[in-house]
Amino acid sequence: MKWFLSILLLVSTTVFAQSGSSVVATVGNKKITLDDFNKKYAEVTSQVLVNPPSKKLFLEDLVRYEVGVQEARKRGLDKDPIVLDRFNQEMYKALLEKELGKKVQENAVSEAEMKAWYAKNPQIRLSDILIEIKPGATPAQRAEAKKRAEEILAEVKKSKRPFEELVRLYSDDSTTKNLGGDVGWQSRITLISPYYDSAVALKVGQISQSLIETPFGYHILKLTGRRSYEEATKREIRMAVFDEKRKAVFDEFFNRIKKQYQINVNSKLVE
Repeated sequence: MKWFLSILLLVSTTVFAQSGSSVVATVGNKKITLDDFNKKYAEVTSQVLVNPPSKKLFLEDLVRYEVGVQEARKRGLDKDPIVLDRFNQEMYKALLEKELGKKVQENAVSEAEMKAWYAKNPQIRLSDILIEIKPGATPAQRAEAKKRAEEILAEVKKSKRPFEELVRLYSDDSTTKNLGGDVGWQSRITLISPYYDSAVALKVGQISQSLIETPFGYHILKLTGRRSYEEATKREIRMAVFDEKRKAVFDEFFNRIKKQYQINVNSKLVE
């Protein structure tokens, strides 16, 4: 039935033409011409390599599709809020594809761009002591967690014990606690900004001298490794550079067209 999905994709984006071609089917006031049928059938059979539909079966599905569309309109689904929202989403995607698709695909990523990006965003390895803040914690509970974190940081600064041992003593992260806090190799892509920025600023073997706050709680970090460009995962770097260039294309487009609309935003309501 994979070919049937192809039919839906094709006919849902095409209006049957009212040409002078012979009519192979009429559904209500909608005519499916032979030219329309042959064009769509050729498109489907070119995409479906295994068990393509027969012409009669394909025609039946075209008729069913048109019956379904007309029945949906009869029932008022074209005015249903959920349907309208999906329609708007498809229009948005179609706009982006039409206006930006080619520009994005033409954004080639060079080796020089990858090296320049990686120089600022290296892949790193670190160990972590987490003092957890539970979801939905009260202000008093958050204050208590911070006080405990500050006490642990003070102990870490003066302790002669290995950092891995301190992790086992103090960390609330059950996943990494028995690994000495090791979170493996990470990157700008896999870590949230405050956490990554604090970690990448450290030298290998250095422990953070202040707490790093994230939505998960308070962290004390030790940088244990930093990969050179030659050792790094090139696919991840290429995708990161490509995403930045794609974002630049999107930003330029929307910054230009937003000027045509009156826009008022109260961002304080979502802080």
